[in-house]
Amino acid sequence: MLHVVAAVIERPDRRILIGQRRRGDTSPLKWEFPGGKVRSAETFEQALARELREELGVTLTKSVEIASVRHQYANTADELEIHFFAAQYAEPDISPHVFEQIAWALPRELSNYDFLLANRELIANLATGRIKPSELLAAI
Repeated sequence: MLHVVAAVIERPDRRILIGQRRRGDTSPLKWEFPGGKVRSAETFEQALARELREELGVTLTKSVEIASVRHQYANTADELEIHFFAAQYAEPDISPHVFEQIAWALPRELSNYDFLLANRELIANLATGRIKPSELLAAI
């Protein structure tokens, strides 16, 4: 089982950061939340901080797990366990390094993007307001 972490970053205007995979990646041009694989000696939070540094050039300041899902894609042998975190970072701006493009989308707009399948349930929960990342972060 591969463990993966992903950040759900919400701005004060409620828009959520999403990134589009590059053309040469697996699942090219699909949309996802920033994140990646957890390394063997890392906690989920350490992996999240490292991935945000590598992918967006930002420093994680606060996070809380908001959902997890197990998923197996048809083209891989490994089952994934994806842990989604509401996350905040310190810097005023991001510097996306690994995406074809990024977007800031309102929760109700997320279904307009061609996301990886494992994100579908979370997207539905964000769109309907069942999960509100900024409120969950404010509570910790």
